[in-house]
Amino acid sequence: MPELAAACGDLGVAGVGLWRAPVQRYGVAQTARLVRDAGLTVTSLCRGGFLTAADPAGRRRALDDNRAAVDEAAGIGTGTLVLVCGGLPPGDRDLYGARERIADALAELVPHAAGCGVRLAVEALHPMFASDRCVVSTLGQALDLAERFPADRVGVVVDTYHLWWDDRAPAQVERAGRAGRIAAFQLADWCTPLPAGVLLGRGQLGDGSVDFRFWRELVTAAGYTGWTEVEIFNEALRARDGREVLAETLERFRAHVL
Repeated sequence: MPELAAACGDLGVAGVGLWRAPVQRYGVAQTARLVRDAGLTVTSLCRGGFLTAADPAGRRRALDDNRAAVDEAAGIGTGTLVLVCGGLPPGDRDLYGARERIADALAELVPHAAGCGVRLAVEALHPMFASDRCVVSTLGQALDLAERFPADRVGVVVDTYHLWWDDRAPAQVERAGRAGRIAAFQLADWCTPLPAGVLLGRGQLGDGSVDFRFWRELVTAAGYTGWTEVEIFNEALRARDGREVLAETLERFRAHVL
């Protein structure tokens, strides 16, 4: 965390999205102090979610963990908690039932999140993750869940890695923008062949198939004025020096997004 804050300061990065595990290791209060002293805005915390458990004990554990995630988000000073909503429980094949359990869980979480000043952001993941990580596979499905709640309580994430392939997504971005539902905008490239364990297959900007300028113009036209996050999970990039990767990402952002 200190290396991240220092690199962001040196390279002129004003905002940073954080993940729970590093925040927990460093400490919520310590992280809040670190980013505040560095002049950084925490754009979002990732992730809550995994809300599809069908058994009562699993459901209680998920709700407790998400309330803790809300508290952590508030503690580090961000108003956005990204939700990866969860896949099918073992032996379950009911996608529709799993999505309804997400809606039920959101109904329980929204009051606590509202009291903490945190907005829940439902993220649609590429359909290849539907079985194990997220039964919400399209932006339309994410909006169908979010729209059951006030827009300032539940929004959606527009993530190019998960949505770039879907020709229905532009209309759904417009739908989200009209309602003020876009809570986060995230970028990563789609590169093939995908690695084993496809979760770590996100590519550096400009290395794959995504037209980032198109997506930036799309969310801007929809009225989004918030932060743009680059969210890349990639073993080869992780093996390199973090400051070097951050500097490269800024160069790619200027070349492919602006």
